[in-house]
Amino acid sequence: MNELNTSYTRTAGQVIVKQNTLIRQVYAWMGAGLAITALMALITLSSPAVLEAVVGNRLVFYGLMIGELALVFTLSGAINKLSTSVATLLFIAYSALNGVTLSVVALVYTANSISSTFVTTAGMFGAMSIYGYVTKRDLTSWGSFLFMGLIGVVIASIVNIFVASSAVSWIISGIGVIVFTGLTAYDTWKIKEMAAQGAEGRKPAILGALTLYLDFINLFLMLLRFTGNRR
Repeated sequence: MNELNTSYTRTAGQVIVKQNTLIRQVYAWMGAGLAITALMALITLSSPAVLEAVVGNRLVFYGLMIGELALVFTLSGAINKLSTSVATLLFIAYSALNGVTLSVVALVYTANSISSTFVTTAGMFGAMSIYGYVTKRDLTSWGSFLFMGLIGVVIASIVNIFVASSAVSWIISGIGVIVFTGLTAYDTWKIKEMAAQGAEGRKPAILGALTLYLDFINLFLMLLRFTGNRR
């Protein structure tokens, strides 16, 4: 039986209970992922040797980035084929790797900017996630629109690596904030719909946690680039 797509008749009350249960599990795993990321970032920053290996060696840095992408694509694309324990380990590994690479942020932006942006991100994320969960609207149409916006942000970001325009970077960050704010609501709604269709257990919770974790981290980075104070 497919753990992510189990479907059978339930009463409205049973559906609500399953939705609440899955959402709690998703947020618990997402919170754990963010905690692991923060811990690994602090460990990296407190070790000059590790920090030098990450910052001073492009091969190592880009190798870590490629490793992160591989973990995300594996979790997202092959979640049904993975055992629950493997899916959990991959999520933890991704959170840890992301903490190592995100340690660079602390070298670029002031501590006050990082902390204030984190609080702002948490507020925006929380508000949009609540909206996505409580809304009675069908947010299906949001998906294609936000996906196109995401593709546009990715392409523009790649182009700006070569152009190196601060104005373009500012515009990309502003659009990125809008895209990831919308994705937070949409992805929360989608997780709720997964639960209504019968998804339950750790694997769908891990998948949902990864999705919202990515929304949170990217929203944080876009806001930081948009409003953060550099050192």
